Amino acid sequence: MRRNATRYNHSPFRFSPNVNAPFDLRSELQDWLSAAIAQAAPGAVPAIGLERPKQAQHGDYATTVALQLAKPLRANPREVATRIVAALKPSPWVESTEIAGAGFINIRLTPVARQAVVREIHARGALFGTSTAGHKRRVMIEFVSANPTGPLHVGHGRQAALGDALANVLAAQGWDVYREFYYNDTGEQINNLTRSVQARIRQLRDPDAPFPNAAYHGEYVRELARDYIATHPEDPQGENAEAVRVSAVAALRREQDRDLAAFGVRFDNYYLESSLYTEGHVERTVEALVKSGQTYEQDGALWLKTTGYGDDKDRVMKKSDGAFTYFVPDVAYHVTKWARGFERVINVQGADHHSTVTRVRAGLRALAIGIPDGFPDYLLHQMVTVMRGGEEVKISKRAGSYVTVRDLIDEVGRDAVRFFFLMRKADSQLTFDIELAKVQTEENPVYYVQYAHARICSVLRQAQQAGIDRTTILQARLDPLTSAYENALLRLLADYPVMVEAASRDLAPHAIPFYLKDLAAAFHSYYNAEHFLVKDPDLRLARLSLVAATGQVLKNGLALLGVAAPEQM
Repeated sequence: MRRNATRYNHSPFRFSPNVNAPFDLRSELQDWLSAAIAQAAPGAVPAIGLERPKQAQHGDYATTVALQLAKPLRANPREVATRIVAALKPSPWVESTEIAGAGFINIRLTPVARQAVVREIHARGALFGTSTAGHKRRVMIEFVSANPTGPLHVGHGRQAALGDALANVLAAQGWDVYREFYYNDTGEQINNLTRSVQARIRQLRDPDAPFPNAAYHGEYVRELARDYIATHPEDPQGENAEAVRVSAVAALRREQDRDLAAFGVRFDNYYLESSLYTEGHVERTVEALVKSGQTYEQDGALWLKTTGYGDDKDRVMKKSDGAFTYFVPDVAYHVTKWARGFERVINVQGADHHSTVTRVRAGLRALAIGIPDGFPDYLLHQMVTVMRGGEEVKISKRAGSYVTVRDLIDEVGRDAVRFFFLMRKADSQLTFDIELAKVQTEENPVYYVQYAHARICSVLRQAQQAGIDRTTILQARLDPLTSAYENALLRLLADYPVMVEAASRDLAPHAIPFYLKDLAAAFHSYYNAEHFLVKDPDLRLARLSLVAATGQVLKNGLALLGVAAPEQM
């Protein structure tokens, strides 16, 4: 394919990063293109996207802006591209441009522009990849929110990893993040827990006492029964149902808190569903919905006209027996979120909550209190299948009918569990292979990434032992970095801030382990192909500087996942 190319002569320049205002090469290139478009197509203000060509030989960046402008300008896309390229001014960042295909403009950077990212990484350190885009706006992320009826299962674990990583990503983009756990401490499931513990208490005195089939059968229920008897000698038969409920829920909350702490997950607040009733939020919400005119009575029940807000049918709010349906407290709960000043809320929930999205949003819109459409946001995730030796693991010794997240943490470690839970898109089924998570080879993705960081630390220790101090490495000349391996690393390092921004925008924390695996692979290839402590002092320092920058980005990315960056393995 024939390409039109323009090559620019440029003067050498000094890159001087500002830690508080990070250098943004993409913005520089977009401004550069905008100036040319203003001349070539006056009045046109297109969105200028810059993408990485799939093949590096096609340049460092490509834009389809000429194709976007072709229709409004009533011109051939290649003709528009030619006009834009002709209007481009010389740039110290750009070596050449070329027109390809139907009108793509490919941009090839100067070596200095590619290498500038290393200086940026050294200047910003742990802040590389962060931004102020969120402008300290408040965002609540509600996640895990497990019923306190048993230990946390692996589905809760995936949700904990997703919510915590997403919170880290948003915080890195300048949002004021608030983490909340919603305890469903009322309802039939809690009543069933109470009956289950009472049945086990009876069995402690009479092993032949019946145990309901619908009750919770895990060993943990026996533990709750024994704890109750030990702490409530005045009620050895467990006849005080309210006391049994309070004791069991409190014990399970403590256990869940311990498991989350072992998983490295923290919360700013724990909100009790029961408080929605005791503080009158549910009643006030229902009264407001009735006043809105969006409800009606039928067959002794109170209905909400959710079909007016995109639902496939209207929904019962209050059943004929006076009990509220489950989505009513959900609506009331989200009113409290809005009232607490959270104009953005993200709920991380299992895919089985998909049907509640429309109902909750419909209830909030029907209230007509200024809550916008699309509030709250949702990140829905599929469940987890645990495998060992090619066979599915379905039960836990303590939980009985399912595998707990603590089982996995204890067996393969927190880092492996978190990384594995995050390395697939949330809406994809996830298979957790216990044997793979334990093996120390490149087949294990978390080991592969962590080993890359440990290798880098080893290289830098060797440099230090050879008398090369860190300051000298960080100030190295970078022009010797010209090999294909080095350019591949430079390209990936430059993509890190863009990737984090996209992960924040798209609620896609899985993008981080994807990126880290690619960066680790590029480094391992470089490590296996080149020597770093070479005789040439300029090349040696340049390579060590690139290696140190790569280690910093690996560490930054792992931190967003809540995964350690070990210095030795």
